[in-house]
Amino acid sequence: MGIVMGTLFGSLTTFLQVLIDPNEYAGLQSRLFASVSRVNTNLLFLGGGLMIPVMLYGLQYVRTLDAIALGRDHAINLGVDYGPVLRRMLIVVAVLMAAATALVGPITFLGLLVANISYHLLDTYRRGPLIAAAVAVGVVFLVGAQLIMERVLAYSTPVSVIVNFIGGMYFLYLVLKERTAW
Repeated sequence: MGIVMGTLFGSLTTFLQVLIDPNEYAGLQSRLFASVSRVNTNLLFLGGGLMIPVMLYGLQYVRTLDAIALGRDHAINLGVDYGPVLRRMLIVVAVLMAAATALVGPITFLGLLVANISYHLLDTYRRGPLIAAAVAVGVVFLVGAQLIMERVLAYSTPVSVIVNFIGGMYFLYLVLKERTAW
């Protein structure tokens, strides 16, 4: 499904590129890329006001998520109300992702990078420390990438381009690593 949607949006982008003026298209394209530096501060407070209570609600389920990670049957045997908890966590993740994407824009491989780096750094499957590490790694990665792009390299390229490039290479590394493990 992701390949189909990617192809559809790529085709729509090409179609728009043919239809509109190249200068207008360049402006549109720069707005469509995720950028940490173009966040509307009024929306930032609104998004933060929405995200903080949702995060606090989701953090109540950290130990329950540890049980769910064992599998459906084990979680039910441990007393977890499996279906409702999964639906609640799906809503929590959807709200947090929607708010973050609305504020900054889509950054494709950031989740893949942050999750794998956090697992690698901590070498644990307990969700509490992993969530804290993922937040820290995500902040350091985004702020570091933005700092390097703007201050060191003096480029105006959005951070999402760099994150997608690094994330794509890391994804290929993971695929090739798994292929050789067989």
